[in-house]
Amino acid sequence: MKQQIKNQRKAYIYGLGAVACWSTVATAFKLSLGYFSPAQLLLVATVTSALLLLSILAWQRKLVLLVQSFKAHPRYYLLLGMINPTLYYLVLFQAYDRLPAQQAQTLNYTWAITLTLLAVPFLGQTIRKQDWIAILLGYLGAMVIATKGDLLSLNFEDPFGVALALFSTLLWAGYWILNARHQGDPLVTLTLSFLLALPLVVIATALWSDFQLTAWQGWVGAIYIGFFEMGFAFVLWLLAMRYAEHTARLSNLIFISPFVSLLLLYFLVGEEIYPATLVGLSMIVAALLIQQLKIKR
Repeated sequence: MKQQIKNQRKAYIYGLGAVACWSTVATAFKLSLGYFSPAQLLLVATVTSALLLLSILAWQRKLVLLVQSFKAHPRYYLLLGMINPTLYYLVLFQAYDRLPAQQAQTLNYTWAITLTLLAVPFLGQTIRKQDWIAILLGYLGAMVIATKGDLLSLNFEDPFGVALALFSTLLWAGYWILNARHQGDPLVTLTLSFLLALPLVVIATALWSDFQLTAWQGWVGAIYIGFFEMGFAFVLWLLAMRYAEHTARLSNLIFISPFVSLLLLYFLVGEEIYPATLVGLSMIVAALLIQQLKIKR
């Protein structure tokens, strides 16, 4: 197999493209949920993303890998599809439906800290001292956001919504733990996840919502989410990682996303940005940066 030539400039271009996509999704989630229920939004977005991913695999002439991969590990791919997109996005969309988007987005951003904790029992990794500092700082930031800065009273405006946002981090981290334990083509894996999730999402829509998808605004939002958040951004990030000479520098681009997202929520959704959100988000970003530090003895 021909080795991929590294090009940090290309990596940054693709990485910034992915970050640009991720920066818009909180706004897209909140606006779209004004017209579609969480299950309806997930249904249209999943179909859109599955079609996009299938088209990319067809262009790469990798469709045959779908059948081969599924036959080799059917239960594994069914589990992935159940977690992402089915459970993860149903929970996340419900959190966005209940909370201000700035809270749901920023609480969900702690998934990397959750991943650190899950990596201990499932991947056999150890937690360094700096990781404990990052975990404490990150979840303290989450508490600042959830209580709007009133930490002492522990007064949550919507405790169930907060719980859903934090539970989504557990699902997302679990999905990547499962990916880390299985060496397969990441694009094939994602495509199988979405294809196998479709029947589950249809059942969820029938149980908790309906198929009266009449609002064109909901269609536009759901197709946008499926195309950019669930599909295209992932492909761009894969390309960025493939070209990257320094993956740590590339990963730092992700920290741009939540701050840009807050600006979009302010200007497009009209959400007043709480000071506690900015403080809490800064704490979470600081925690994630601490995790990336390489401490020399």
